[in-house]
Amino acid sequence: MLTRRILLASATTALAAPALGQGGYPNRPIRLLVPYAAGGGQDISARLLADPLRNALGQPVVVENRTGASGMIAAQALATAAPDGYTLMLGGAGETAINQHLFRGRMTYDPMRDIRAVMVVVKVPNVLMVNPQAPFGTVEQLVTYAKANPGRLSYSSSGIGNPQHLAGALFDYMAGIQTVHVPYRGSGQAVIDIAGGQVQFGYNSLASGLPLIREGRIRAMAVTSKERMPQLPDSPSVSEYAPLAAYELVNFFGVFAPAGVPDPIMQRLHEVVAAAVRDPELRGRFEGQGLLVQSMNLAESQAFVTNEATKFGRIVDEAKITVES
Repeated sequence: MLTRRILLASATTALAAPALGQGGYPNRPIRLLVPYAAGGGQDISARLLADPLRNALGQPVVVENRTGASGMIAAQALATAAPDGYTLMLGGAGETAINQHLFRGRMTYDPMRDIRAVMVVVKVPNVLMVNPQAPFGTVEQLVTYAKANPGRLSYSSSGIGNPQHLAGALFDYMAGIQTVHVPYRGSGQAVIDIAGGQVQFGYNSLASGLPLIREGRIRAMAVTSKERMPQLPDSPSVSEYAPLAAYELVNFFGVFAPAGVPDPIMQRLHEVVAAAVRDPELRGRFEGQGLLVQSMNLAESQAFVTNEATKFGRIVDEAKITVES
């Protein structure tokens, strides 16, 4: 059913815009880069999209994990790829809207100049995940414990400088506490070590920790969006704790291409991705992972990323967030 609907949507798109003028794009496999290791939210999202895109475009879509440097290895590979639509990235806020504020001296690409959004696919609230044996069970208790034990609590994230790291740094800043950030090369191991007690808590996407939450090995203590997540109705938002009422930090995932990809190809890619996420079955699979599906058009997607980059820059400056050189 999923395949049939997306194939029909793709056929309609092709009829509506027959003059792509790009040598019958696509006529060879497409790479979909993922900046983090298998098992995290971006990897899961890429693999959910790969089959529908392959079916709609009629070419293999190969998911390629290019990890390291807080997502910058994959983003650099995208930024320097030929602008022909055959190299894409399932990117998040880190490599498209945050890194330029944290790694100014190390950046080898400019996401506002070298990368273009095909579509913002989902918004991604982070989940404050806690080991069930941790000596706190609420946001208020976490703050109280951390103030009594400065520097003794550690939290995991999927990397340095990404939204999960910023969620923790912003929490520390607003709560007036000191905790230790333990970065990983992706969310998979980051959540496993919460369950194992190597770290007491962490900020990660629901998708990465959902199996362990269901098994009772991790507890979803709070979410970083202003609203509660429908998948976790009993987990309050951090902002429900009155002293942190202004707290909010939400990630996003989307499909990105090198700047310079011809507009007809960008429009074709956008329409195929949009058709995929409109499918009720695929939409349900995204939502089951705690990912909030969006419906932005091509221009709206790029405007959203640009605005998010400005917002994250303010957060970095206000909270005086720095990273290791």
